[in-house]
Amino acid sequence: MLNISNLAKTYLPAKKEALKNVTLDIEKGEFTALLGQNGAGKTTLINILAGNVLKTEGVVTIGGYNLDTHALETKRIIVIVPQETGYDSTFPVYETLKKQSGYFGIRNNGATIDELLEALYLKEKRNSNIRELSGGMKKRFLIAKALVHRPKILVLDEPTAGVDIEMRHTLYDFLCKLHQAGTTIILTTHYIEEAEKLCDRVVIIDSGKIIADEPKTRLIESFSREVTVEFQFDSELDIADMAFLNTYNPQIEEKIKLQLRVLKKDLSKVLQMISRRNMEFIDLAIEKPKLEDIYLSLIHR
Repeated sequence: MLNISNLAKTYLPAKKEALKNVTLDIEKGEFTALLGQNGAGKTTLINILAGNVLKTEGVVTIGGYNLDTHALETKRIIVIVPQETGYDSTFPVYETLKKQSGYFGIRNNGATIDELLEALYLKEKRNSNIRELSGGMKKRFLIAKALVHRPKILVLDEPTAGVDIEMRHTLYDFLCKLHQAGTTIILTTHYIEEAEKLCDRVVIIDSGKIIADEPKTRLIESFSREVTVEFQFDSELDIADMAFLNTYNPQIEEKIKLQLRVLKKDLSKVLQMISRRNMEFIDLAIEKPKLEDIYLSLIHR
């Protein structure tokens, strides 16, 4: 669906390399997280796909069309929802979506527009001017505007930045339904838990290069040899009494909780060590590394 081969971008005259030999293939129906720090190259990559920035080298194919020679065709297939909500218009919401449909030669698109307004909780604002919408509403409007012609690929740049928690989860539900309906989605976000919740695949870019590209479950599993184990007791603990567990970096939290970092193969061994000390715990929790931990580890590496 989206094929990127040896993509490079150098900004002149500073000769700043924003992208370096990026190769990436996104299959139809995938929900991919594109993660990276500010300045890592995410925005440059998105702007190239949108046709707003010219690449220096490489080949980009979208839905079988070469971006260089079939730019109009690619715009029907892929749409980018920007992070900024600075879209300023005095036209009403519904009228703007109707005009957007017309840009793609779609007439009588009222059913689709109504469906989007309902799904994105904008139904009551259908006759309101864009300028009157709040920041969160403008984000939802931009998503509706992007989807009026039913593109096959949706790229979302920080869609929930500045959105309250309730509406964030409303967007999560909408995106999941959109994905289930077959839309290919690429999500950039600084909320790593958002990527972990929504996406099937994780691509991490750093200093213009892709440093990780794995299915989410495989990436997490590859970093899950070590887990955090937390024992809870009904009386206060003394770190001096935990010397026999020094191999596992014992930490005491809230006076009654003991945290250890343990290789999964050593779990039974640790339980036996605690049992031999007659330390009776009242609760036990085992936590694998989260995607955020893995992301930070890869970036720092």
